[in-house]
Amino acid sequence: MEQQERLESPDTPARSQSRLATEVGFPIEADTSRSLSESILQHHRENGRTYHRYKAGSYFFPNDPSERDRLDFQYEILKYAFSDKNYFAPLKDPRTILDIGTGTGQWAIEMGDEFPNAEVQGTDLSPIQPSSVPQNVHFFVDDASEPDWVLPPDYFDYIHTRVLLGCFADFKAIINRAFHYLKPGGFMESQEIMSTPYCDDGTMPDNWPFKEWMATLDEAAMQADRPLRIASRLKRWYQEAGFVDVQEKVFKMPINPWPRDRHLKFLGRMSEDNWLSGLQALSLAPFSRTLSWSKDEIEVYLVDVRKAILDRNIHAYHKIYVVWGRKPEEGEAVDSSSAASIAAP
Repeated sequence: MEQQERLESPDTPARSQSRLATEVGFPIEADTSRSLSESILQHHRENGRTYHRYKAGSYFFPNDPSERDRLDFQYEILKYAFSDKNYFAPLKDPRTILDIGTGTGQWAIEMGDEFPNAEVQGTDLSPIQPSSVPQNVHFFVDDASEPDWVLPPDYFDYIHTRVLLGCFADFKAIINRAFHYLKPGGFMESQEIMSTPYCDDGTMPDNWPFKEWMATLDEAAMQADRPLRIASRLKRWYQEAGFVDVQEKVFKMPINPWPRDRHLKFLGRMSEDNWLSGLQALSLAPFSRTLSWSKDEIEVYLVDVRKAILDRNIHAYHKIYVVWGRKPEEGEAVDSSSAASIAAP
C-alpha cells in the first residue's frame, strides 16, 4: 500500500465546526467556518487512487479527480434518465434542504439555483465540492451515520439521497434519522441504482463476466457491512419509518446501447461509458481490502469484465428506484397502506 499523499482540497468546512449556528435554527453563514483540520485535507492514497481521510476506510470508493469527473457524469446520466428532473417529490418553496452524500455537489448547486430562498446543505466524507457556489449552498464534511446530527428536530423541509448503495451499514437507520430531522409535512426522497443486473429476453448467461463481477462486488460489500442491494427495499423502509403518501418510480438503465428505443439507447451509451471509466475505482478497495486481492489480480480480472460491458448481444439493464414520502403533519391520521408503485417507460 502506498503512503498517504497530501493533496489540495476545496475550502469545505467541517460540519462540527459550524453546528453552533444550526443548533438554534439559524441559516449557516458562509464565513461561519472556512477551515478544515489538516488531517482531513490529507487524502489517503492507496493503489494509486486517493480516498477520504475523515472516517478513513468507511467508504470504498475514491475521491480523486478522475472519480470526481465520473461522479459528475453519473449526475448527468440520472438527469437524462429522469427527463431533466432533479426530484420527484411535490416540493413547494422549501426553505431548508439537505443532500446526504453530496459528492461533487452538483445536485445541491442546481437546487440552490432553483430555490434561491432555500438554505441548501450538502454533506460528505470528502471535501471535494467546488468553492464557487450559490450563496445559499453550503457544504460540510460530515457522516450521516452518526446518531446525532447536532441539529434541531423538525429542521429540514426536504432531505435527498442519491446513489448511496455501499455507503452505510444500515441505510434504514439513515431514513429513520432523516424522519426525525424533517419538519412535519416535509419530504424525503431517495434515488438508488439496484446493483443486480436484469434481463428480460434470456440473453444474459449466468457466467457473463459483468454479472459475475457484480456478484463479487456484492460479496465484498456484504463482508464489509456495506450492502449494495438497498434500492428495492426503500419503499418498505420509508413506510416503516412513518412516512405517508410513499411513492415508488422505477426506471430502466441499460448496461450499454443495446436497446432500439432512442432514449434508452442513448442512456445505455452513457451507462457504458460510466461503467468503463469507473470499473477500477469501484473494484480496487472492495476487492483488495475485503477479499485480499492484489492490484495486479484485480486488473487482470477486469479485462473480461470490460469486454462484457461492450457486448451488445447481452440485453442487460439496471433498475433505478426513486422513492419519496412525506412526514405526517402533527395529529394527522396515518394510513400505513398508502403507497404506490409506478413503472417508468
